[in-house]
Amino acid sequence: MLPVSSDTASQFSERTVNNDELQQRGVPKVNAICRRIHGWSWQAFPVGMGTGAVYVVLSGLRYRSSSVATVETVFFFLNMVLFLLNIITLLLQAILYPRQAYRLLTDPVKGIFVPLVVLSFATIVIGTINYAVPRHIGPGVIYALFWVYVTFSLLTCFSMLMIWFNKPHDLSHFTPAYAFLIFPMMLVGVVAFNVLRVISPEDDRALGVLLVGYFFQGLGFFMTFFYICIYIIRIMMTGFLEGHQANGAFVACGPPGFTALALIRLGRVSVKILTHHNLISPLAGEIWYASSVMAALLLFGLAIFFFFFGALPWWFKIHKNMKEILGCWALTFPNVGWIAMLREFGDIFQIPGFHVLHLIMAIAMCLTWVILFVLTAVAFAKGDIFQSMSEDVIKDSTLFKHEHEEELRQPSTA
Repeated sequence: MLPVSSDTASQFSERTVNNDELQQRGVPKVNAICRRIHGWSWQAFPVGMGTGAVYVVLSGLRYRSSSVATVETVFFFLNMVLFLLNIITLLLQAILYPRQAYRLLTDPVKGIFVPLVVLSFATIVIGTINYAVPRHIGPGVIYALFWVYVTFSLLTCFSMLMIWFNKPHDLSHFTPAYAFLIFPMMLVGVVAFNVLRVISPEDDRALGVLLVGYFFQGLGFFMTFFYICIYIIRIMMTGFLEGHQANGAFVACGPPGFTALALIRLGRVSVKILTHHNLISPLAGEIWYASSVMAALLLFGLAIFFFFFGALPWWFKIHKNMKEILGCWALTFPNVGWIAMLREFGDIFQIPGFHVLHLIMAIAMCLTWVILFVLTAVAFAKGDIFQSMSEDVIKDSTLFKHEHEEELRQPSTA
């Protein structure tokens, strides 16, 4: 959604072939549903991730009323609906238009959005912990979901990394969004501390979740940090990101923000887990937690810097084009980590100002979601996103591609 235009139709905007012309040349008319399925892409998942960002931020409020909890639940179910819609549509695309599906998977630029399906799954796992445990689901199911997420992230990340690194890339077009290839592994730590909320520290499984969370959080953070370093080199060469790429600047907030949050939450629970299992030393858990607070404060400052570094020039660099609206969803989910840290620092240092700032940012997140959701719906209705040209649908169709190949080659006489 960030380094390239967010819809497939915009790639063919210069073409003049439409349904009427194709019918005049003896080619069947392509209905709207087929054009939508063909035009769908992995760039649809950020809408669900932005929806998940809302209930994740709201769930961290210090004072939550029953009405806020109801709103969170609504957003959780909406996120699941969007996730299923994306999965089903992309599955239909793979069946009906395998060439288009393969093209999206293997493209060195568009392929970076494939791991977003794993990130969307992470928001669902976190929502399930928040709203379904223990009334509907037990800790055993959550433990299983944790390992499903770890496996899912490893398979997806390494598959897409092999594709991405198989071709050279121009640094002058680099954006932080390329770090999406690593994001699922980086988020294992975040999923881990949520899982540990419902697994007792005395449970032997808790130690495994804790260590795996630390392992992947370190791996994911340092790898994404390398990507951020390349981003800094890129803007030294070309200046601030422009157009749809300007949204990618907000992705840089994600790694330091989420890592800071994971360190504090994992450090807090390590106090009980390490002490109970009598590991390292009696003070090991306390030391881990104390050092996590200091490290989190350092990373929090970096996340705030990247937020303003991307926000200040954003309005002047972004293209006000509805075809690029999907890229704007980067204003939501990458910022969840450092926003959640406001609540954490308020509790740790007992500074009410942090709680006030957290509330303000939670409200801002909700307003941003409303604006982006409305604009996305308008863009979808107008056909600016997720809609292919009829000519391209037929070319990739397994049913018509041979029968009407000659008609598609002929120039239009209209």
